[in-house]
Amino acid sequence: MYSNTDRYTSEQKDLHSKIKALHQEGLGYRGIANHLNQLEIKTIKGNTWNNTNVYSVLKKYKERQQRLKKRDKEYEMVWSRMKIKYELK
Repeated sequence: MYSNTDRYTSEQKDLHSKIKALHQEGLGYRGIANHLNQLEIKTIKGNTWNNTNVYSVLKKYKERQQRLKKRDKEYEMVWSRMKIKYELK
């Protein structure tokens, strides 16, 4: 049912790692975008980077990890006391 939803391509993983590392070093979103543009790294769609693209990459990765964690959570079974009554006529 969830064929490739939990896998990033190696290019996406590398890009996210690079952006996350730059952000952890204290660089802002605009600075990261400028850095990626200087390295001539394009977005997935082939465009130049801006601060909103950088923010989206970090935000969407975090949201995705939360969705996958929720999806893979094991829930305890709860049995109710509901009974089905029927009459034969």
